[in-house]
Amino acid sequence: MRVLLVEDDRKLSAAVCRLLEKERITVDPVYDGNDGLDWALSAEYDAVILDVMLPGMDGFSVLRSLRREKSAVPVLMLTARAALEDRLTGLDSGADYYLPKPFESAELISCLHAITRRGDRAPMMTLSCGDLLLSEKDGKLKNTENGQDVRLGAKEYQLMELFLRNPARILSKETMHERVWGLESDAEYNNLEVYVSFLRKKLAFIGSRMKIKATRGVGYALEEEA
Repeated sequence: MRVLLVEDDRKLSAAVCRLLEKERITVDPVYDGNDGLDWALSAEYDAVILDVMLPGMDGFSVLRSLRREKSAVPVLMLTARAALEDRLTGLDSGADYYLPKPFESAELISCLHAITRRGDRAPMMTLSCGDLLLSEKDGKLKNTENGQDVRLGAKEYQLMELFLRNPARILSKETMHERVWGLESDAEYNNLEVYVSFLRKKLAFIGSRMKIKATRGVGYALEEEA
């Protein structure tokens, strides 16, 4: 899952990013309303977490602009403005959920999963292709034919999720880097090669027929070995 976080409190933003990353969720943080709108319209996100009191453009205006542009991305309002009038304004503007601050971490994660399950691209509890099954619950990759499984690290999980959502499709290195490390990440492209190598070893460990194949100068694809 990939989420855009629009929150001007940088300490809170960093804390939410850490929380989501522990759940194997890729997060792009931005800190004002104008950037939030631009990023939400220019990239593909599974959800947006949006504050109300933002510099540049307030969260309600960002949300209205998104809906005017026919964006159906699920939006979770996360704000200290907890009055009934504010909650109604958020929901009437097109928010999928309105969560006042302060909030419990478990509630935020639960709300995020709830609103993304309603969308067309809802994350599944399991993803499968060929003899592979990826479980969101425990982060394990399983060979359904022999029962072997292996636990994946956070980045490994995000890469495998991307592969399983796009079976046999060649994914460019740029796309994979953006979806797993984020638009503004300083991570080098060789990090991608390292994690692809890790996944290849784990596929071999569980005896899967599925292989990650490289297309020189283009990217990678998950394909079933003939």
